[in-house]
Amino acid sequence: MKQSVIIELSNDDLLERLEEEEKQLVRLRLNHAVSPLENPHKITDYRKTVARLKTEIRKRQLEGKLNKKA
Repeated sequence: MKQSVIIELSNDDLLERLEEEEKQLVRLRLNHAVSPLENPHKITDYRKTVARLKTEIRKRQLEGKLNKKA
């Protein structure tokens, strides 16, 4: 997911998407531990997406646009 797409998300969508991406990342890590994935770079991509989402959430918190603690 690109940063330009993340910026356009609403606050609720941003928090919801973060939760979904974190769940998917955990699932991928568990699957990879049991048997190697065809494309292990997916784990890196999900980790970067989670970081981008958290960065945008923190940015909005500092600007006062998001009051929820993530």
